[in-house]
Amino acid sequence: MPRRHNDPSHAPEKSGKSAKNGKIRAGIGGWTFEPWRGVFYPDDLAQAKELGYASRQLPVIEINGTYYSTQKPQTFARWAAETPDEFVFTLKGPRYATNRRELGGAGESITRFLESGVTELGHKLGPLLWQFAPTKKFDEADFGAFLDLLPEKFNGRKLQHAVEVRHDSFSTPAFVDLARKKSVAIVFADHAKYPAIADVTGDFVYARLQTGKDDIPTAYTPKALNEWVARAKVWAEGGVPDDLHVAEPDAKLKQKARDVFVFFIHEGKVRAPHAAMAFMERLTRKPRA
Repeated sequence: MPRRHNDPSHAPEKSGKSAKNGKIRAGIGGWTFEPWRGVFYPDDLAQAKELGYASRQLPVIEINGTYYSTQKPQTFARWAAETPDEFVFTLKGPRYATNRRELGGAGESITRFLESGVTELGHKLGPLLWQFAPTKKFDEADFGAFLDLLPEKFNGRKLQHAVEVRHDSFSTPAFVDLARKKSVAIVFADHAKYPAIADVTGDFVYARLQTGKDDIPTAYTPKALNEWVARAKVWAEGGVPDDLHVAEPDAKLKQKARDVFVFFIHEGKVRAPHAAMAFMERLTRKPRA
């Protein structure tokens, strides 16, 4: 890692954002998970109060339930009311839009999702995550047709979109160029099998860290957490970490501050909240090995 990554002059303020950098948020997937009770959540905490508790320990949560079923406007409004003003939700788009042979036919599913009430979250609505099956291969026309369906605004609110692709065929400059033209972020996946594409293509960065272990108190080792914090700071400054793979190494990236979303998810799930909390703590102090 370049020395400047750990230069105190580049350290963000307590909010995770400085005058020159985007805001860095680390979080988890969902908040309802029985093994977290007594580990992350206090033993005597009522299940109905878990979102309120989690949202006061972490700045962001990725909602997975929207991938499987349609929510109601009242549900989104309740989530917004139960969380602090600075809190952010990211929402996973429905599987009906992404798990199809011809992506250009996803328009109705995308519209139905947006009309379900997502903008009831107000300013707490973060990026929309569109996740594709590991068997879905890259086809430029097919994928381009899908990106064309993603609106920049809905109900007067600007939307941000991220795509998580999980087939190696997407690790190509053609895919990166397509996402960049649409200003759609490519999710960086730290995963045992899925491609890790670190090219920055949108106005924000979305990373899903999925190789944690439950026998480590913070899912990732302190050394690994320090490294991810350093990378997040580079992203927030507008750069790309030089130790991550990019599919288009010769691209000229516009240098500008970008918000960064980092999720500890999938493997090491029991300890994921502690990983996210430890990550956030490292943003305000000098990392220790």
